[in-house]
Amino acid sequence: MYNLDNIIKERLKPEQLKQFNKIYYGREDHCKLKLLESTIEVSARNNFDVAGYSFSAAKEEVRKPNILRLGLIQHSIALPTDSPICEQRQAIFDKIEKIIDVASSENVRIICLQEAWTMPFFLCTREKERWAEFVESPSDGPSTLFLSKLAKKHEMVIVSPILEKDEDGVWWNTAVIIDEMGNYMGKHRKNHLPSVGSFSETSYYAPGDTGHPVFETKYGKIAVNICYGRHQALNWLMFAINGADIVFNPSATIAEFGETFWGIEARNAAIANSYFTCSINRVGNEEFYVQNEKKSRTYYGSSYVTAPDGSRTPGLSKDKDGLLIVEVDLNLCRQIKDKWNFNMTARLDMYTKALAQFK
Repeated sequence: MYNLDNIIKERLKPEQLKQFNKIYYGREDHCKLKLLESTIEVSARNNFDVAGYSFSAAKEEVRKPNILRLGLIQHSIALPTDSPICEQRQAIFDKIEKIIDVASSENVRIICLQEAWTMPFFLCTREKERWAEFVESPSDGPSTLFLSKLAKKHEMVIVSPILEKDEDGVWWNTAVIIDEMGNYMGKHRKNHLPSVGSFSETSYYAPGDTGHPVFETKYGKIAVNICYGRHQALNWLMFAINGADIVFNPSATIAEFGETFWGIEARNAAIANSYFTCSINRVGNEEFYVQNEKKSRTYYGSSYVTAPDGSRTPGLSKDKDGLLIVEVDLNLCRQIKDKWNFNMTARLDMYTKALAQFK
């Protein structure tokens, strides 16, 4: 598995590695989960990596531990981008079903997929009409119907980022929330759209109009900050103000656009807002032919989770499909708030006044 953690482990002695982990990851030990043998076997047979870690909280007298397992899925496309649309989507469904089944066997209760997980990320092509059949209804589109069955089967909340088309034909970059009974719970539309190099998303869909919703699921209060929104500190802040304990950041990003700070932004957000952040990035190479010219993008995976105290997991592989399983105690959110008092000392009143005057 090609990632920073393995590179470092190969080069440092045990005591040096402890010090590196303490400084870089925020703790000397990664607190690995013992995964089932069947999990290892199925992942090897289906060519995806799996890793598991845990974050604990201090024992309290009044509250019981609030332990929950989260799952993050990063994956490549399954067929060439010039294959029939329905075949491309079904091939992705087939590989995702196997990964979700494994996650369920490890008692994962909330799982999140990557940005626009059902399709190649075709935005670099500057074409729209050709890809319109990938766009769908959030409440009863093909991906929601597919995942609803899995959610009900496994009693799992699923976060499904898709491209949405509404009743008026407007496109949106949307995260659908499906509850543990398989019901459509709601959606969040991407607030911030990039126009950087070949990432010109404003040509495809509208900036979000759903604000900063927090979904109170059976297992915890969750929110979704889609891809480019991680560059906006106030975007993260609003999910905290609205009560999130976990914020997922499903993404599709390449090395030229921020790999140097991929491991920093969501980690900073977890610290500043006293919640867990879950960063998911797609992986693999995608090739497109536009007017006989080849365009390609390579995504670097590296999905990881950060706790409110700033400690984080190693990332998944840079070049392979993967499932990251993380066991968290949500009591840690309140414990860190009580320790650092960021919410009490934030001076939001002062910022609100200044922002209201900004032109």
